[in-house]
Amino acid sequence: MLEMIDVQAGYLHGDNVLQGVNLHVKRGEVVCLIGPNGAGKSTVLRAISGLLIPSEGKILFDGENIGGLRPDLILRRGIAHVPQGHSAFPGMTVHENLLMGAYTVRESYERKIRLNQVYDMFDLLAERRGARAGNLSGGQQKVLEIGRALMLSPRLMILDEPSLGLAPIMARSVFDTIQRLRQESGITILMVEQNARSGLAIADRGYVLELGKERLEGPASELLNDPQVARLYLGGSTMHENDHNGDSNASHSKEAVM
Repeated sequence: MLEMIDVQAGYLHGDNVLQGVNLHVKRGEVVCLIGPNGAGKSTVLRAISGLLIPSEGKILFDGENIGGLRPDLILRRGIAHVPQGHSAFPGMTVHENLLMGAYTVRESYERKIRLNQVYDMFDLLAERRGARAGNLSGGQQKVLEIGRALMLSPRLMILDEPSLGLAPIMARSVFDTIQRLRQESGITILMVEQNARSGLAIADRGYVLELGKERLEGPASELLNDPQVARLYLGGSTMHENDHNGDSNASHSKEAVM
């Protein structure tokens, strides 16, 4: 579905952050990018969604080169980007935030169908539809942001650090949400996750980025069990070592995000 070929990209008045990245995402997969800070993980996602224009290389989506297209045109092709941090509109209700996700949908009946689908998937959002987003917890806001992205009916969802800044119990619920999303909708997901252990635990495949290049690639289970990866990128840590660590066990119900 997605392929990056020798992609170089960076920011104004600086060297390229990406130094020839090659990766691919198959339809229906969950792929996790891990690596140290400054490796270029978020830059990869911004290049895919059109927030950065590659200086070299190609980004192919269903065989079409989308590198350099405007973000709105990339979005219309079926790529939804859930950015790092909180992006919900705090003064608006959950319902209003979800409707903002369907701003490209002209037919009211289609918006209603998509709303019902999101509410059916996430009991939390249905129960709190009248609440202001700013009154939700960090984990609840992340679920809202994922639900808002689903209003676009994307074929590919890219998630940038979904557990960032969340307490462990919140992070666990968000990872469970991502895993259930894949199981119930079959959506393709590419995510960046600093909590490498938990990110790989719910992924099919993973890439290790370092200094703007992919250094390792393989099945997520193999990366998790690779001593070199564990030493350099997983830190041999337990699941609760970082303040935003999650748990890979998807045992929570749809009401889990509290």
